[in-house]
Amino acid sequence: MINYQLDNKKAMVTGGASGIGLACVELLAYSGADVAIWDLHEEALEKAKQSISKYNVKCITIKVDVSDQESVKAAMAETLKQLGSLDIAVNNAGIGGPACKSGDYTTEDWLKVIDVNFNGVFYCQREAIAAMRKNGSGSIINMASILGQVAFPSSPAYVSAKHGVVGMSKAAAVEHAEDNIRVNAVGPGFIHTPLVDEHLDAETLDMLAQKHALKRLGKPEEVAHLVAWLASDAASFVTASYYPVDGGYLAQ
Repeated sequence: MINYQLDNKKAMVTGGASGIGLACVELLAYSGADVAIWDLHEEALEKAKQSISKYNVKCITIKVDVSDQESVKAAMAETLKQLGSLDIAVNNAGIGGPACKSGDYTTEDWLKVIDVNFNGVFYCQREAIAAMRKNGSGSIINMASILGQVAFPSSPAYVSAKHGVVGMSKAAAVEHAEDNIRVNAVGPGFIHTPLVDEHLDAETLDMLAQKHALKRLGKPEEVAHLVAWLASDAASFVTASYYPVDGGYLAQ
């Protein structure tokens, strides 16, 4: 692994107990940051904490529902209580939603996806900005998707939310540059995560791989490296941008 020199930094990662989120937690911790892992699943939180116990950093776990702004406020208060401050926020938590065309999408399913993937990012970003203003600096990385730039069949709520995350990130970056807070969005392609690998058969995975110029799915750690770089001082002049990690998906 590459060390991104994050000693003495304080970070939080939503959806941090598995997949891309856990890869981000591990790399941030390896690079010296104390980390608060936010997730909805308590058992996964404990396993995640154990997985980074080998790093000489402080790690706390907090059960949080990012779609509930009061839950987010409470989680941030606990994070600041235990870590003391916040320098890095990775707003990664998200859900896929059902496969269904726009004309047939139910209001219930639409709102669930938007509440987690869009409103949840806003709630977490808002609390992170408040915390970082006290520091006088910070880096926020919002997890969008390649579907924050293009459409995908039968995923209208997910596509809409991820497009929104890109715009939200740019708006916040411009508004809070005066607070020395950087905000960027990351757009993973299709990535090998437990959610993907457990729910898609080999034929579907191969079909998705062929949509990428590199003819494979990505790995969670390949996304985490971009996140850690954006969190680091090496990216001090980088804000209001959208960065795909997509194996050439968008170029085709």
